[in-house]
Amino acid sequence: MKVTGIIAEYNPFHNGHLYQINKIKEQGDSLIIAVMSGSFTQRGEAAIFDKWQRAKCAVESGCDIVLELPFAFACRSAQDFARGGVELLSRLGIVNQLAFGAETNDLPLLASLAAQLDSPDFQSQLHENIASGLSYAQALTKVLATDDDTHEILHQPNNILAIEYLRSLQKVNSSIKPLLIPRQGAGYHDEKLQGHFASATAIRQVLYSADNTADLAAVLPPATYELTSQLLTCQNLTCQLPDMNRLFLPLQAKLLSSQIADLQKIHGINEGLENRIFDLSKTAKNWQELIQAVTTKRYPASRIARTLLYLLLDIDKEAIAQFDMSGPLYARLLAASPAGKRCLKDIKAHSTIPLITKTSQYLTTNKRREALKSLTPLEQMLRLDTIATELRSLTCEIPAPRNDFQQSPVFSQA
Repeated sequence: MKVTGIIAEYNPFHNGHLYQINKIKEQGDSLIIAVMSGSFTQRGEAAIFDKWQRAKCAVESGCDIVLELPFAFACRSAQDFARGGVELLSRLGIVNQLAFGAETNDLPLLASLAAQLDSPDFQSQLHENIASGLSYAQALTKVLATDDDTHEILHQPNNILAIEYLRSLQKVNSSIKPLLIPRQGAGYHDEKLQGHFASATAIRQVLYSADNTADLAAVLPPATYELTSQLLTCQNLTCQLPDMNRLFLPLQAKLLSSQIADLQKIHGINEGLENRIFDLSKTAKNWQELIQAVTTKRYPASRIARTLLYLLLDIDKEAIAQFDMSGPLYARLLAASPAGKRCLKDIKAHSTIPLITKTSQYLTTNKRREALKSLTPLEQMLRLDTIATELRSLTCEIPAPRNDFQQSPVFSQA
């Protein structure tokens, strides 16, 4: 049996994700393991549903196992997000191939571009362009885009992620083979619901507006649509959705009580960015307005959003360097199908990292409150995941009643 890995956010799980799973299953007997971001996404936003809800939707739609990508990699740049996911899948010891979507079907071209990224010449040109004021993505495009076709490819976010997946597979010398599945339907940033496929962006906008939610039935698999219907039936849906603006006052308090030297230690803070954030936080009315005000050509909104989270969570450069050196230190189970549950024994037998099904066996609430230096690297990484879960809960008008110490993995019966 093939074991296929997917690295995803499922924010939320939609028909495009279902299409990918069905294409994998067309290959024959294959068990599917998804590594999914947890409480916050790669763009520094709270996930629209909590990680157990999203994992349950994925398992009920064809995934066999959903594991959490630790926050230390999930809420990072595309490069670090991809590397964290690939390393986690590689360490399971049973994954044969990595499936991913892209706006192009030219795998050799993507692989060729990926192979250039770590060459000394490329890195030199990349850093020169970043130093001139370009963002990483802009610098990447400028160096790699030698013709119009390549330039177009590098302007599509899923192509960038695909290149980073291939780059990570090459860097870790993984035996995992790439499986490119061209994306269908709406583009990544498309804001309209149309046809059978819609972008996650468009779906989230409908959920937040609470208008025309019945239209979602055409673009969501039954499991995800049932979840939204249940939330609508229980109470006002928008009361249960995250609003990052609820973190603005805690952020302002954090900035007011912090020394400049401490802010400068935070990951993502450099070149006086701490002063820009501090000054603009005094006049901004909310979290989103602050992000827009701080954003520049050099520092895109997604990077600023992540940096604000690092500030709130006290994630410094030293911690990130340690996480990057170690890579993911555990496989945290969120949900599994019957076939996935049977496969857990194989993971335990072959994995080089522990499979966590009960958080308190690896980190207790009391241990989490101890000094960071007294925690092992695994405990520090897991601590961050558990705090991120509770921070996301604070973004909801009706806070989620469960956390990592109370919630067990979701085991599907079908």
